[in-house]
Amino acid sequence: MQINLPDVLAEVEAVFDEYEHALVSNDIDVLDRLFWNHELTLRYGAGENLYGFAAIQAFRQGRPAANLERTVTRRQVTTFGRDHAVTNIEFSRTGSTRTGRQSQTWVRMPEGWRVVSAHVSLLG
Repeated sequence: MQINLPDVLAEVEAVFDEYEHALVSNDIDVLDRLFWNHELTLRYGAGENLYGFAAIQAFRQGRPAANLERTVTRRQVTTFGRDHAVTNIEFSRTGSTRTGRQSQTWVRMPEGWRVVSAHVSLLG
């Protein structure tokens, strides 16, 4: 298994940057595109458990678009071979002292890199 092949790592870093920008700007179209459109996709949020793309999409459409800004304080991206990756960040929301954590599993699908599993939690 080859870990962090430079070209694959660059691809995942770029798509993760795209995701992060879409998240804080509430670009739902991009967020939907970057999640695997499948019933097996899941997202555990700070206050919700979402099973399947449809539930994740409905959550995104219904959440408030305010106070989404955050600062990433630590980031680690690891790729495994050419088609699998894990991204992990720690973040703080603007105006909050709490630390958040986010982990995502990405898979290269025929249509591009997609999140197949995500987890967001807050410390304290």
